[in-house]
Formats: sequence, C-alpha cells, structure tokens
Amino acid sequence: MNYSQAEDYLNSFVNYEQIPGISYAQPGYSLRHVEELLNRMGNPQLAARTIHIAGTKGKGSVAAMIAQVLSDSGYKTGLYTSPHFHTLRERISVDGNLISEAEFAAAMAEVKPFIESMKQDATFSQLTYFEALTALAFAYFEKKRVDFQVLEVGLGGRLDATNVTKPLVCIITPISLDHTQILGNRLDEIAREKAGIIKPGCWVVLSPQPEEAASVISYICREKEAQVVQVGKDIIWHKTGGDLHHQSLVIEGRTSNYQVSIPLLGDFQLENAAAAVAVLEILASAGFAISAADIAQGLARVKWLGRFHILQQNPTVLVDGAHNVASMKVLVGNIKSYFSYKRIFLVFGTSCDKDIPGIVNELVPLSSQVIVTQTPHSRAAPLSTLAAEFGKRGIEPEIRETVAEAISRALSLADRTDIICVTGSLFVVAEALDYFSRG
Repeated sequence: MNYSQAEDYLNSFVNYEQIPGISYAQPGYSLRHVEELLNRMGNPQLAARTIHIAGTKGKGSVAAMIAQVLSDSGYKTGLYTSPHFHTLRERISVDGNLISEAEFAAAMAEVKPFIESMKQDATFSQLTYFEALTALAFAYFEKKRVDFQVLEVGLGGRLDATNVTKPLVCIITPISLDHTQILGNRLDEIAREKAGIIKPGCWVVLSPQPEEAASVISYICREKEAQVVQVGKDIIWHKTGGDLHHQSLVIEGRTSNYQVSIPLLGDFQLENAAAAVAVLEILASAGFAISAADIAQGLARVKWLGRFHILQQNPTVLVDGAHNVASMKVLVGNIKSYFSYKRIFLVFGTSCDKDIPGIVNELVPLSSQVIVTQTPHSRAAPLSTLAAEFGKRGIEPEIRETVAEAISRALSLADRTDIICVTGSLFVVAEALDYFSRG
C-alpha cells in the first residue's frame, strides 16, 4: 500500500467533517466499536502517557504548546490534532516531525486487517473516517514508542474517537456555541459533551468558562473525584511586552513563576500559555523532568499557524480561523488593540453550518470593505447567503468565486497602511496560506 492508496482507503469511510449538520452520534451510539477495534490491535492507545484536550477555542494551540515543551524536555512526544491545512499528515506528528507518506501508508497497511475484521462483525457499528484515522495515529505512536501523546479532541469529547485513553491530565479550554446541531444549543449541553473526557481521579486543567459551562464541568469533576486546577484562579498571568512577532508574559503557577515569550499573537494565546503551564506543572510535580527553562524554551519555539497570524506587512495581511461568534468577537477586539489603521479589508468565507448572522454581526462594525468568497469544501456557505447577510446590514460586499481571487482583489485595493483580514474558516485560511506561500 502506498500513500495514495492509504488515503483512498481512508476516504472510503463516512467523513462527517465533509457533511454539514449531520450528527456523528445517532441515538444509542457509543464508542464500543472503536474500543473493540483497538482491543483487537492490542490497545495501542494505552501505550503512552496521555494528555487529552477538549474545548471550543484554543485546544489546538494548547496542544501544540504542551507537545513542544515535552519534546524540549527530552520526552518523545506524539501530537494528534485536527483539522489540517494542506496535508492529512499534519494531524499526526512526533517531536514536530509530520508522519511521512511511507510511514502513513505502512501504518494504514498494519491497521487495515483489523478494520476489515470489524466490518465483518455485524454486532458493531461501522467505523468513520475520523475513527479509522485515530486508530492509525495510536498505532503509529506505539510503533514510534512515544513517551507522551497529546490528543486534541476532534469534536465534542464524550463520543469522540480519542476518548478511549486513560489520560494523566485532561484540559477543557474555553467553551462557546459551535457545532450546535450536533452538540446542543445551550452551553451547559455542550459543556457536558466536552467534560465527557474527564476520567475518575485524573487531573483537570480548566480554562476560564462561562458560568453555565463551569457549573456543569465542576459538577462532573466532583462526581469523578478529579483534581482541578483553574486557569485564572490557581494559575494567573500578565502580559509584560510584545510586538507583531511575539508576546512576553509572566505566568504565576502553583509551584513557580515563569517569564516566557511566545511567537503567537492575540490575548487568547496568553490564556492558552497559562493553561499549558498548568498541565506541565502537574506533570513536573508527578516526577517528570520538566524544568522552568524547558517551559520557557518550548513556549518560545511553538508553531501554530492560522490563528491571528500575520503573513505580510505593507499592507498587513492577517489570517485567523475564527469560525464562531465568540472567536470572531475576540478577533475583532485583538485587531483593534494591536493595530492602528485607516481601512481594513475583510476577505470572508465560512461553513454553511455556522451561525452566519451572528458572525457577520461581529464583523460589520469593523469594516464596510468586504469581499465574500468560498472554498471548494462541501460545507462552504454559498456566496449568495454570505452576501445577503452583509446586505441586510447595509453593506454590499464584492463577490469572488475563489479565495485566491478575493485576496488578489483585496491586495489591488489596499494601500501600504491598510489591513487585509482573511477569516471565517480554517479552510479559507488554508487557501490564504497557499496563496502567500506561492509568492
């Protein structure tokens, strides 16, 4: 099996990432079939120490920070995240190195017989694309003999394919309304799904939450007798400096203080860094060799694309994968605090299953210079839908069929002192990254 064949095999499974608004979890759904597959494989998910991260915002950034520090502390560390920008291999890495095409194909060839045996057993549900990929990631991490695996939940938590491990630490990053057709229309419902990753007696690092979410998670932590560290209460931070390339901050932890610098912009990344340090302190207290110097070095070296990410200056081109109301509110606030500008041009596209009216409401006060666009992704919102939402608010946006055309148009309109902000979806951001990487 080569890489192309491995991808084709994976694509033969139902992929709910491509289907808008359809729940991956029908009534009576459980992870029993995933657990059975992994059991037949020898339970590779239990081979490494696990850090498990759920939440609506920031979970990828926190995962990347923790993984980088663990690697810099001398621990071989696997990182599993989603979605990807350019290649599926971005989702699976060890010590910052993506799984190679040959390794991916070999891992799929190893996992395939077990998956095929599951297909023949009518007593179990059929696997999905994400479940098959997650099994492959566990098999790969076991083969690489990683010390730690840092796992980002794909969607929700309770019924996510990653929720088959026994984590040392769980993290719940900030929760807001997203994927409401699947997870629920209320914050308490969503919080219950996210908190489904919490295991009896484990440590839980809890980022600041809306009260409705916090009360649900706190109840589940008490029920599971989990030990909780609250970011913003047990561990605090304050910014000490920064520019358009990095931010400096002091994090006051439970056991020490840390002066760190991160090459990621936006106030939300300060909170994410504090959450990462909370996790690393727990591991250090448990006897793992993670020093303050390791933490400072790892955070200074972390890479996480597409979130408040400046691609060029004169004019400034900023990309941000904000795709719900809460994230867009944060993006708008950060733009106002980071930049002084005369004009800002918005290049906007999003998925059809998002709260498009709510997102547009956040963007409208920022600028009336809007170009709507879309990606070829099956979930992309129609251009007419996006244009109509802006039109209801007195803005007649320009329409461009592709992200490349939209960016090219924005660049032709912008002066050196203007800002171009590309946002609304990580799929849109991926195409912007492609556009600028091609020069």
